[in-house]
Amino acid sequence: MDKNISELFHGYRKGELNRRDFLRKLALYTGSMAGAMLLLPVLEENELISGRKPEGEPELITEFIKYPCQTGEMRAFLARPKKGKKFPAVIVIHENRGLVPHIQDVTKRMAMEGFLSLAPDALSPVGGTPEDVSDVGALFKQLNSEETIKNFVAAVKYLQTHPNSNGKVGCTGFCWGGAMTNQVAVNSPELDAAVPYYGRQPSAEEVAKIKAPVMAHYAENDAGINAGIAAFEEALKKNNIEYQIFSYPGTGHGFNNDTNAGRYNETAAKLAWQRTVGFFKEKLK
Repeated sequence: MDKNISELFHGYRKGELNRRDFLRKLALYTGSMAGAMLLLPVLEENELISGRKPEGEPELITEFIKYPCQTGEMRAFLARPKKGKKFPAVIVIHENRGLVPHIQDVTKRMAMEGFLSLAPDALSPVGGTPEDVSDVGALFKQLNSEETIKNFVAAVKYLQTHPNSNGKVGCTGFCWGGAMTNQVAVNSPELDAAVPYYGRQPSAEEVAKIKAPVMAHYAENDAGINAGIAAFEEALKKNNIEYQIFSYPGTGHGFNNDTNAGRYNETAAKLAWQRTVGFFKEKLK
């Protein structure tokens, strides 16, 4: 591995630069952002093999697993702290790009907060998320919506009985995953907490089925998604569902994604994350 790339990655893991700046500099070495994104999981895997632990971060155990679901088996990325036996569990649902390295990174961040964290790959029934996601939209169109929801609901049951789970399960997701988080809340009365990020809202009739407390994050400049907030809030109130709704000034759709320089808003992302983690720690204990 090129010495400059190794030093850059080591500096990133030490916290000397944020993810966005790291990827921008890595792209200079690889020739493109796509090349940087392809190289990142290789660097992370090399780090795991070498046994080098990022300074200041708890050790994690990570693996790809499969769990039983409506369509057979779902492939998923699982992460948890190395120390400890039982943890509250959180499902992390990806955007409409699939289970990309960014979502695996978010899943590890959640694990570092003390959770058993699982990121299913919605595209498992159609072969899984490809390395090249430029045409991934065609794969999403092949999914059956009802089956896909049931596949994620199955993740709740999987985590409830996982040997490293305390039996409590929350769910969060971004964009497409935010909408799916809402659907998991609608279709899984056993879910203990739901945190959708800028996700399309369920209908009023669907909201009536929600049992879990909800914390919803929205971008200020996201007209298409925000058009459904008022009706969503009205239905939550009508059905006496515990909820919190936050809108982040100056942000656009996807503000949490630190691999997208055009959308990422560091201030809003950190505040939303702090609120999310606090909410899960309260509801899943």
